[in-house]
Amino acid sequence: MIVRNEQQMKSITKAAQVAATVLDRMCAMVAPGMNTYDLDQSGRRFIDELGGESACYKYQVGSRIYPAYTCLSVNNEVVHGIGSIDRVLKEGDIISVDVCTRYNGYIGDNCRTVAVGRVEPEVERLLEVTEESMYAGIKAARRGNRVGKISNAVQRVVEKAGFSVIRDFVGHGVGKSLHEEPQIPNFGRPGNGPKLREGAVLCIEPMVNMGRHAVKMSDDGWTALTADGSASAHFEHTVIVTDDGPEILSVPQGKEAPELALKD
Repeated sequence: MIVRNEQQMKSITKAAQVAATVLDRMCAMVAPGMNTYDLDQSGRRFIDELGGESACYKYQVGSRIYPAYTCLSVNNEVVHGIGSIDRVLKEGDIISVDVCTRYNGYIGDNCRTVAVGRVEPEVERLLEVTEESMYAGIKAARRGNRVGKISNAVQRVVEKAGFSVIRDFVGHGVGKSLHEEPQIPNFGRPGNGPKLREGAVLCIEPMVNMGRHAVKMSDDGWTALTADGSASAHFEHTVIVTDDGPEILSVPQGKEAPELALKD
């Protein structure tokens, strides 16, 4: 969406704050021995407490309807993992917690991959590089830049580190719908894509594999997996393009956006 007035700005900011608060609370719960169904149900309760709705629950693609309230993707699961009582987290796992919430008709979306206890150094580096690439993309989200500037900024950070960016899933605009234009690939040339306008609300979300970029679908029809079984990480913020540069909206109320994202 393009924010055109103060009321829209307040509404989209609140939606993103709700999503960020839920994400913080869920990530704080991650621990060995927890199953992902209980984590998803905790997310549902947090969303309800904050007066929002899950924008994931009953999301429909063709004849498929998403059955969970958040997306919880473990280890080699890339995106759209469904919480399960049989999926018990253990020491050394990683889990991507993706929360998208609707509040007063507007949607906020954010994701973070966190370690379950202690992880291998290379897995920890995967998380660090993926987060760094997200902030590189955010810094490129400036009025007049093309979408490809974001894409290329992400890709350069990831590939310099020896990892691979997913080709099959992309970032996107967001507003009253979860997936709006423009699509924001995490790879490409700086001159590609439409120019960014002031007021554009974007979800910048690198999905990065430790191995090759190829993915495959699981039998549940939703969960994407790395084709080679390697670990995958996913970080995301909801951002608005302002005259002064990018502003992160998916920050819990009372907290400040990470300074790194706002440096020139």
